[in-house]
Amino acid sequence: MRRKQWNRSWLVVLGFTVAAVFAARIRANTADEIKRLAVLMEWKPGTVAADIGAGDGGFTFAAVEHVGAAGKVYATEIDAQKLSDLRAEVTKRKLQNVVVVESKEVDTNLPTACCDAIFLRHVYHHLTKPVEFDANLVRSLKPGGRLAIIDFPPRSGLDPVEGVPSNRGGHGIPQKIVIEELTAAGLHVEKVVTDWPDDDYCALFVKK
Repeated sequence: MRRKQWNRSWLVVLGFTVAAVFAARIRANTADEIKRLAVLMEWKPGTVAADIGAGDGGFTFAAVEHVGAAGKVYATEIDAQKLSDLRAEVTKRKLQNVVVVESKEVDTNLPTACCDAIFLRHVYHHLTKPVEFDANLVRSLKPGGRLAIIDFPPRSGLDPVEGVPSNRGGHGIPQKIVIEELTAAGLHVEKVVTDWPDDDYCALFVKK
């Protein structure tokens, strides 16, 4: 009996250790990604940025640290529960310069020409109406503003995304299509980084 209890205890400890190591690795990757994104998009005190499809707000709150009290970060979400959680976290952190916005299928609902920098991380391949959504992204950028798309090529083993255009080729999106669509929307490619963390890529565009 004691051996079985010890084995169970050891397995519990091992489980916690593995989970802790995994969480630490995620934090390290996220920190590296945020640092690279901040440099690439030239976040600085006073920058107005937007995190499209902000999820749990991890990147939103990291961006706030770069733009400072003089800057602002919009966090958009379409999911009601995530919106509620984001608003609660903003209140908890007493952040006056984070604005949570409910977005729609074809619209960010951001103000016109509000942002110096807009980024979408693992969001673009979920867009069901990219042409309309891209037009609204461009509308929300200031002249000279930058848009970053962090995404990944189609990967096997992932469930298909419902309602997206058929040219995606599976769960994910080829960077070639991202470039074609956003160029058609009126943006110019500034840089494509292919060695992004987790085998992603980051396509950077600018509004002339």
